[in-house]
Amino acid sequence: MSKSLSKRPSKSAANAQSSNVASKRSAHQNFESEEPTIAKPMARVVAILYDGMLILALLFLVGTVLTVIGTLLTMETGSESSQAQSLPTWYQNFIMTPSFILTLVGFYGLFWRRGGQTLGMQTWRLKTVNNNGHLLTWGQSFQRIFAASLMPLIFGLIGSVIGGSRAILLTSAFLGLTFNYAFCLFNRRGLAVQDMISNTITLKMPKVEHEGLWSGFKNRKKNR
Repeated sequence: MSKSLSKRPSKSAANAQSSNVASKRSAHQNFESEEPTIAKPMARVVAILYDGMLILALLFLVGTVLTVIGTLLTMETGSESSQAQSLPTWYQNFIMTPSFILTLVGFYGLFWRRGGQTLGMQTWRLKTVNNNGHLLTWGQSFQRIFAASLMPLIFGLIGSVIGGSRAILLTSAFLGLTFNYAFCLFNRRGLAVQDMISNTITLKMPKVEHEGLWSGFKNRKKNR
């Protein structure tokens, strides 16, 4: 009799277990009740900085490969490496520049089409969709990238007219990029310039409840 009683859980243990279940249910309900909101400018900028490191690495790789190919194609037979000159202007403008643009479009297009999130956006729970809430098509991805580049191009042209030096040109383009996200602070809905022009939007997604590694291991062990 005493052995059977000892196997029964005490009231305190049962109450603790029921309270844990209730807390988990309430937490799960809170996660479900959260809705996506329009992403804040700071979160967008930080995500771009995260992705920027990967994009720079890809552009560097593409540039290196194209430079080697261009050097082999344009260098005369029998020339030594010390005699190699800079690549022709036509090769830089019609081969390298379009390749860099396609790399940028391909990077964002692949991520946006698959899940609406790049690696940097996943870190900050950002997701880019169209106004209907669907993932972007290739055309919409290109349109959004062009819209994001529009203000830096305009500011860069203004900088080239004012000064013309490379430092002024880069500073002007950076100010144009900053304007894209500073616009969110003045827009009533918090939209960026590229959101409005391309009819897309970047959302801050709610947190998703994940089961911890140790908790999942213990639960699987109990269910055996």
